[in-house]
Amino acid sequence: MSPSPSPSSSAAAAFSFQVASRLNGLDKPTVWHEFSPLASEYNAVNLGQGFPDWDPPSFAITSMNQSIDPSFQRNANQYARSYAHMPLATVLAEDYSSRFARDIDPATEVATAVGCTNALYCALQGMINPGEEVLLLEPAFDVYIAQTKMAGGVCKFVPLRSVNSHDNNDNNDDVKQKKMANQMFQLDMEELENAITDKTRVFILNSPHNPTGKMFTREEMLQMAEIMKRHPQVTIISDEVYEHIVFDEDKSPHISFATMPDMYDRTLTLSSSGKTFSATGWKVGWAVGPKHLIHAVTSVQQWVNFSAPTPNQDAIAQCLIKAREPYGGQESYYKWVAEEYKRKRGLLCDALKEAGMDPIVPDGGFFIMTDTSGINVPEEYLKEKTVAMPTDPMPRDWALSRYLTKEVGVTAIPPSAFYDVENVPLAKNLLRFAYCKGDDTIMEAGKRFKKFFGAPKK
Repeated sequence: MSPSPSPSSSAAAAFSFQVASRLNGLDKPTVWHEFSPLASEYNAVNLGQGFPDWDPPSFAITSMNQSIDPSFQRNANQYARSYAHMPLATVLAEDYSSRFARDIDPATEVATAVGCTNALYCALQGMINPGEEVLLLEPAFDVYIAQTKMAGGVCKFVPLRSVNSHDNNDNNDDVKQKKMANQMFQLDMEELENAITDKTRVFILNSPHNPTGKMFTREEMLQMAEIMKRHPQVTIISDEVYEHIVFDEDKSPHISFATMPDMYDRTLTLSSSGKTFSATGWKVGWAVGPKHLIHAVTSVQQWVNFSAPTPNQDAIAQCLIKAREPYGGQESYYKWVAEEYKRKRGLLCDALKEAGMDPIVPDGGFFIMTDTSGINVPEEYLKEKTVAMPTDPMPRDWALSRYLTKEVGVTAIPPSAFYDVENVPLAKNLLRFAYCKGDDTIMEAGKRFKKFFGAPKK
């Protein structure tokens, strides 16, 4: 019988351990580690993280039950094929064939994953070599940055720049006074192209955009496509998880970058079911694109998690079919969910105005960026230091979010978490709020704002 290791040898082993160098800087606490516990500590209304606080629609629950019940003969309780569970791949191929106006092969042009984040991880691991560059638009979802670094890549940032503009295309006086995300957040196309080098391998595009709510127009997409034509070494990853949460399909429709001229063979389109069906815990995402790009995803996935959980994939396959049908008085579930989020967007805009903030009304997704320049941040909050803050001294938006959490009882996410250090000042007068919450939750936030700040100044 081998002797047990002595306490001193165990201590020495623990002392000498270090995480892998590719995790340098990624193992520190994040904005989520700071603000979720802070919200709980102060019993704040948490409008920070983007997950719904209600259950999926009843047809989704029924679909999941049918997936795991052998009496329905769905055969979904064992491993799925690594590429994708074929019932889900088939439905996705039908949907995307219609949208892209081309035949999508469910066997070779669709891959499923454990959420969109897993699909992105596999894609980046399969597409970039150490030292190669990934182009990101700021503010950028923090997962993009972390996963690029984990793949050995280098992030290159191009910021969406705020422009003082209002939507003047509507005759309604109330609408004219709204700041709209599509107009407020602009991409300088010359700046985008100047950021591309011979080392650039991937451009991650997100529309509807998190956290701004901007939806890139067809004209903007065409301009980006022309730039990409001049740089054939670049593959485009188009993150479209908010594709069904859009509020004006006539003036601001969702457009997939893969539909731009000559872009299908260079674009991997990512999406997921969590946002659409209020089932973020089910973690079913997918990638759609040409065979060679799908192969890059599946070549990684087969050695990571092999496949996404079969019952979850099978349930979502059923949900995608049900979502095409009339629901809640609308012609489809997709129409209903968009209208529901549009209504909640209005509730949150009203709540933010109670604090004297100026909402930048999103055209898609379920986040609102708001102009906070009318709020004074107490000096003591600006002098605070936390392990997760992105710069020292603490950015204004970070300090303001801590102030609102502690003093008002409402939590937002500071957008500086989504910027490279150099561009953190662009977020100083902004906060991100989520409206994927129950009406009572949003209205409670409004009550707390009104109680603390009083009526906004005219």
